[in-house]
Amino acid sequence: MTAGAGGAAKRGPARHERPVIDEAALVAARAADRLLDDARARGAARWVAYLEPLPDHLRDGDIADLRRVAMRARAAYGPKDSIRDMLPGDVTEPFLEAVDRLLKVLAKREMQEGR
Repeated sequence: MTAGAGGAAKRGPARHERPVIDEAALVAARAADRLLDDARARGAARWVAYLEPLPDHLRDGDIADLRRVAMRARAAYGPKDSIRDMLPGDVTEPFLEAVDRLLKVLAKREMQEGR
């Protein structure tokens, strides 16, 4: 580990060192922004609260934290309580696809690095 800004420890490589992961996370962040905007427009306060932290975490989070963030995003599509029940498919499905793509590239990285 190396010390980052403010003396905080930084885990793993920088995002720009893993452009495939960075791009997948940025695509997911943009899809999350659209989903959040739609939730706000519909007055879906519960989903707004759930979604609000996701775009920034996807955009700026360390690679080491992206799996946790992506899994939280994925949990919005639960079998009993799903964001699909409140918001239309033209915003829910692109976000789901982007999160699944991010999880796929993270899994590939983990396999390559023997984790």
